[in-house]
Amino acid sequence: MKNKKIIIIGGGVIGLGLGWQLAKAGTSVSIYERDEAGRAASWAAAGMLAPLAEAHTEEPELLKLGCQSLARYPQWVAELEADAGMPIGYRMEGTLIVGLEPDDTHQLRHLYTSQQNLGLDVEWLTGRAARAIEPALSPRLTAAIRCESDHQVDNRLMVKALQRAYQKCGGALHENNAVEAIHIENGIATGIKTLAGEKHNGDVIVLSAGCESAQIQGLPDDLRPPVRPVKGQMLALQMEAGITVKNVIRTVRARYPTSVYLVPRTDGRLIVGATSEEMGFDTRLTAGGMFELLRGAWEAVPGVYELPLLETWTGLRPGSRDNAPILGETPVESLIYATGHYRNGILLTPITAYEIAKLILTGETSETIVRFRLERFLR
Repeated sequence: MKNKKIIIIGGGVIGLGLGWQLAKAGTSVSIYERDEAGRAASWAAAGMLAPLAEAHTEEPELLKLGCQSLARYPQWVAELEADAGMPIGYRMEGTLIVGLEPDDTHQLRHLYTSQQNLGLDVEWLTGRAARAIEPALSPRLTAAIRCESDHQVDNRLMVKALQRAYQKCGGALHENNAVEAIHIENGIATGIKTLAGEKHNGDVIVLSAGCESAQIQGLPDDLRPPVRPVKGQMLALQMEAGITVKNVIRTVRARYPTSVYLVPRTDGRLIVGATSEEMGFDTRLTAGGMFELLRGAWEAVPGVYELPLLETWTGLRPGSRDNAPILGETPVESLIYATGHYRNGILLTPITAYEIAKLILTGETSETIVRFRLERFLR
């Protein structure tokens, strides 16, 4: 494959991570990104690496994939920081899932039971025990679940590091250069056409354009990836002396439609997210979205009422029909998908990059990703 040309459509963390691994292996790689690399869903994310906190009994294969990717994060961080020459804010303090009322405690206990049934390493805490870990938590706190092995990374630093490492390894990055169509001839993907009308041939085409993946022309209708945008509104506060947290905090709220998470950054920012809205490609901030986030954050950590507001933003998660990524080969020869990561794009970046690179370089689809191929939607 080192003499072959690989084209990646989409320059988020998935495309950049895969491109970096392939360029590092000595292949010719070109990434085409419609805007600025890594500034869409990858930039908008919170960077939580939380397969345990987000575990669902109906998604055992996704949970397994998330845990496998999390297990590879130390290797990923060491390799990326060495190649990029910069830190990416990897933190290992863990996650606290908290309840604030009796109804929340009931819901929290149900979640804890489900986690135990899945064999996950989680711990039940009283409200007092949780506040001993995070004193800024509300005195109303009734109970909490501790997911000590759920970590976090600064996704914006990871974007910068991936772009730097990719280009240092010889990868070509074409920003503000949207792909209009994939060219397929006799069942084989042979290249792309950009919106500017340029045509580029490639031996392997990888579709990793996030929520835009289904918009690319040239794909047969039945092979178009079932990926849609799911809007998330978020904000950032500046922590101050006496009003800080070290762990990721997630709320369980039985009475409100929006649970929130609070993610502390090493630079003192506190990320608060996120709404989950089926609004198509609408990226407008709304008063209601900001209100729900601020209310949820204040109820969990009352001191946030005094903190400066630094930034607000929205992002569009690429949600698939079953909330799991679409990875690997397709019925079109030389066309590979790496899209649909929904809420887990940052978490699943290492496993996606390593396994799709292995597929391209060796032709082998590992057992790790075989269940996530497009064919599950074609049966």
